Amino acid sequence: MKTHNKAKAKSRVPKDGQYPEIIRDNYKGSGKLVGKNAVITGGDSGIGQAVAVHFAREGADVAIIYLRSDDDATETKRMVEKEGSKCLVLRGDLTVKKFRTECIAECSKEFGKIDILVNNAGVQYPKDDIQSITDEQIQRTFDTNVMSMLKFTREMLPKIPRGGRIINTTSVTSYRGSDHLIDYSATKGAITTFTRSLAVNLAPKKILVNGVAPGPIWTPLVKETFEDLKSFGKDTALKRAGQPSEVAPAYVFLASEDASYITGEVIHINGGDFVGG
Repeated sequence: MKTHNKAKAKSRVPKDGQYPEIIRDNYKGSGKLVGKNAVITGGDSGIGQAVAVHFAREGADVAIIYLRSDDDATETKRMVEKEGSKCLVLRGDLTVKKFRTECIAECSKEFGKIDILVNNAGVQYPKDDIQSITDEQIQRTFDTNVMSMLKFTREMLPKIPRGGRIINTTSVTSYRGSDHLIDYSATKGAITTFTRSLAVNLAPKKILVNGVAPGPIWTPLVKETFEDLKSFGKDTALKRAGQPSEVAPAYVFLASEDASYITGEVIHINGGDFVGG
């Protein structure tokens, strides 16, 4: 039997948004996911990294899939393993069928069944004018955020048993739009609808499908794509951006038995940006 919480991974405390807080040092795991195996796309940094470490503190073994940031993936693996859990690391592009097939084969070999699939990988390219959004950008954003998610879920499904969980990362922009993230917002709207449709489709198999819709959260993606970081998150009711450590517990909840009567729903974590749905 695995022993957890003997040597907890330390999370750096953020200062002025310089880097994200991945997990609070006082977060106490309670064995909610002991014996579970999870696959997390976009699991190397930000929200995905936080989900991986929270899952590990709750007892799950995890596989993280990422595109290119080896340093972030190595740090995630270190933090997960410090919690006493296994961490399979898979690097590549989920828009490529060959890589998706390899991922499923590796996860199956390592874990057998996959109890939890977290579809979190995504890209965004802010543009203030729709006329400056190229065909190539639209294609890449939809291929990464929507098409690969749908395909990977379809291909992974045979490995997910009854009682399994699928959790998709959508966004507050799915509900209120965004004037500078037009194509990104469109993909997140598609993810929300995909979540609801798949929940109904898989209900007879007792596989629960839900989503999380973060608002402004400090992640490496934000630092890479936004120019005005000082104002980021200041338009929320709480007047600040959130941390990955404040988002990941929602994924733990949806993955656990505590959410056994919830499917087709989306949890909003956005600092008080009131939206419907």
